[in-house]
Amino acid sequence: MPAATEPSGVRRAELVATLSLGTDLGFGQPMEHVLRQCLIALRLGERVGLTGAERETAYYSGLLAWVGCHVDAYEQAKWFGDDIALKADARQTDRPGPAFALSHVGAGLPPLRRARLGLAFLGEGRRAAEELWSNHGAAAVQLATELRLDEGVHAGVEQVFERWDGFGPAGRRGDEIMLAARLINLADVVEVFHRAGGAEAAVAVAEERSGTQFDPELVGALRAAAGELFAGLEGASSWDAVIAAQPALDVELSEAELEAALEAIADFTDLKSPWTIGHSRGVAELAEGAARAYGMPDPDVAAIRRAALVHDLGRLGVSNAIWDKRGPLTATELERVRLHPYLSERMLSFAPALAPLGAIAVQHHERLDGSGYPRGLGAEEITPAGRLLATADAYRAMTEERPHRPPLSAEEAAAELRGEVAAGRLDGAAADAVLAAAGHRVRRRREWPAGLTPREVEVLRLLARGLSNREIAERLTISPKTAGSHVEHIYMKTGASNRARASLFAVAHGLMRD
Repeated sequence: MPAATEPSGVRRAELVATLSLGTDLGFGQPMEHVLRQCLIALRLGERVGLTGAERETAYYSGLLAWVGCHVDAYEQAKWFGDDIALKADARQTDRPGPAFALSHVGAGLPPLRRARLGLAFLGEGRRAAEELWSNHGAAAVQLATELRLDEGVHAGVEQVFERWDGFGPAGRRGDEIMLAARLINLADVVEVFHRAGGAEAAVAVAEERSGTQFDPELVGALRAAAGELFAGLEGASSWDAVIAAQPALDVELSEAELEAALEAIADFTDLKSPWTIGHSRGVAELAEGAARAYGMPDPDVAAIRRAALVHDLGRLGVSNAIWDKRGPLTATELERVRLHPYLSERMLSFAPALAPLGAIAVQHHERLDGSGYPRGLGAEEITPAGRLLATADAYRAMTEERPHRPPLSAEEAAAELRGEVAAGRLDGAAADAVLAAAGHRVRRRREWPAGLTPREVEVLRLLARGLSNREIAERLTISPKTAGSHVEHIYMKTGASNRARASLFAVAHGLMRD
């Protein structure tokens, strides 16, 4: 492996900007929406006198502002159907409150089932909807912390959901909201309207929401300089412009810093669904061990591990109505699933230093007989790194529960993997290496964070995966009342108030990987 202190060749801005491309997909926007939003905010900030520190806050806050909006996609899909469509629609309204939420409950369901879900939503669902924005802000702050961004960025991503009129999640109003957050809030919406209808549409929506969602003074500055602010946004790519606008161009991550950042991004990606929490780290550990057993040199081992950490970035672009579906997928849904490795590659390809990881990551669902996806590669086209990653991903997924099936035991997964080799779909040498790596992974933990007991950790893992108190009780052979008591203790000890926040705590403390 490269020395921890060596420069990695990856700038922090490139990594954050890459993650923003996944945010675009999760919001139902084309890639580079967040990049263009960032440029608009910076340009407008220059006109209203942003200081150097405020500019750095606006830059990184703008790229990270919406990154937490997938952490409770499970709940969004449960109540609203397509969570991505829900978030795309939210930008079309000034204040997506209870009426907006109720109009989207049960979207896509038959009328009777939608009516029943609507009644249920008035209790539990409405509370969940009211907590969405605070969940998203907390998640973005946690990631900003793990990426070692400063307190100004933490405040920026937390306050971006606030409104000028005070009807945001924390009730801040007017100048109580930091300038960077006000700029991002405005730039986000006007970018969507500019892309659809040009500068005239962008200015119109800004004026319509002036004094409610947006700062009137910023709206006035936008109106006065619209031509300059939107110039060149229709070009082929905003990537180079955003990277060039980085406030500190010399911030290049060390090898150790890059590793830590990719691990944080892996954990964050897996929060997309309760069924995949801990998956990417698990695949990375298997792939790394397998690559060593395979006899690969250290640089290749490092590349495979890092590709495994980011291999599922593209999952952010697929609705949880698909990922969390308990029944068989339709042909259309399967096509969406088959696209996610390509989306991972596409996101990573923007940054030259990350593109080699994308070239490995895109192969994680390819099969030697050409039956895999997204490209249907044959044996001669799949690289050794791709074969190892595909096999590690397959084994790890087999041992994890999914909405449509229970997990396999280690012995059952090994037999299944051997069956895939015999059928000509997976590489035999890669399978041997992965199974060797899996057989040597033993971890124990004696003390748990926040004073959690071993039983509470068991409950927390199931809670994070979306199980109800009744389902947790059945799984652990305890009463629903006892399960509920454990959940209350978990919330009290961890400071969480709902499943999404408990999941953030579990991921941050490595509890899903043991």
